[in-house]
Amino acid sequence: MSAADKAERMAERLRERLNASAVRVVDESAPHAGHLPHAGGAPAGGGTHFAVRVDSPLFAGKSRVACHRLVYEALGDFLAREGVHALAIETGHG
Repeated sequence: MSAADKAERMAERLRERLNASAVRVVDESAPHAGHLPHAGGAPAGGGTHFAVRVDSPLFAGKSRVACHRLVYEALGDFLAREGVHALAIETGHG
């Protein structure tokens, strides 16, 4: 799966599972090329490091940690299955 496909699938999951009003997923893999797991261990198509921005009413009144847990729960096993090594998360309750 290409990095663009991974980003779109992540965005779809976040919109659906978190009732998100806004989602942005950015592939940040290029600056990390050359270190593990990118070097030789990354799945075909790349896309190992991503940053997401998610706005959801489900985040209102929750701590940053609780919001991040919701994001990880929404993505489920997708991250491991698709070889995502790192995920930077920013949340809002819009």
